[in-house]
Amino acid sequence: MSTREDYIVRPVRRSDIEDFIGLRELAGPGFTSLMVDDATLEMRLATAEAAFATFRDSPGQMRYLMALQHKETGKVVGSAAVKSSIGDEPPFFNFRILQIAQASAAAQRRFDMDVLILVNEFTKCSEVGSLFVHPDHRAGGVGRMLAQTRYLLMAAEPQRFAPIVVSELRGVVAEDGRSPFWEALGRHFFKMDFAQADSLSANTDNQFILDLMPKYPIYVDLLPFEARAVIGRCHPHGEGALKLLQWEGFRFDRVVDIFDGGPLVSCPRDTIRTFRESRRLVAKTGVLAHPQQALVARTAIDGFRAGAGLVELRGEDVVLSEDFARALNLQPGEDLLIWTGEPNR
Repeated sequence: MSTREDYIVRPVRRSDIEDFIGLRELAGPGFTSLMVDDATLEMRLATAEAAFATFRDSPGQMRYLMALQHKETGKVVGSAAVKSSIGDEPPFFNFRILQIAQASAAAQRRFDMDVLILVNEFTKCSEVGSLFVHPDHRAGGVGRMLAQTRYLLMAAEPQRFAPIVVSELRGVVAEDGRSPFWEALGRHFFKMDFAQADSLSANTDNQFILDLMPKYPIYVDLLPFEARAVIGRCHPHGEGALKLLQWEGFRFDRVVDIFDGGPLVSCPRDTIRTFRESRRLVAKTGVLAHPQQALVARTAIDGFRAGAGLVELRGEDVVLSEDFARALNLQPGEDLLIWTGEPNR
């Protein structure tokens, strides 16, 4: 069985297109970031490759897409991404769940009701997402490592990322692509099925959402039970990702996706656990007398690499094996980022 030490996380390359087409087929309905045609997917890989090579002293409109590469085979078997800034182009629409009071003295009634309000309030936040691991490689802490590398990427050059970070999780969608939330709400206003709307969202500037989505509050109690039951719930395949986000410090604040009702969680960048617990030290190579497990990453986004392995801390130095240093393209004397915390802390 593979362990996290058998993988490296690196920037995507345009040449990864065939592996990403394979991941898209496995991801299934509702995984919006991968649900694009081949040409668009290839363009996204090229754009992300260029983003890593571009100097930035502010967030801008950059998408840093990373590949999980299996060392032995060289195959890309997973993905993770960070968008430096969202909400400007295209808009980042969500439903905020607000509670309003209904009262009547004459009827002697007072009660609270939830309503859905269309918002675009996360403009200029950073977003983490696109976390996916091939089913054959979901073991040995691989998914957690891949998720954490997003925060090491932020720690490498914090100026590239916004003070608030959000993550939108896939909602409840059946194997046949049917979304209970969409069937009860979106279909009535868009006159299309969930897959069509999801594809439009992935491939357009989202103006169609502003054009067609109702601008007035939607009373949750008017929706059928099947739809109400999935509001704020993530897809069963995303429950692990949600737990990882919560462990990092992300919290749900009653904001959901407009298509499938999945939850949006957020956290200040500087309080994300992996970000704040990572340290910048100096790389050395040699024999490890007292090894310990760690996540290690390069400190520059251009040429960023990250992975898990054994290290030894010696003051301000981190000693790695020559093989581990080579896998990360680290030279002795270079700065590196290291995280040595325990997941169950």
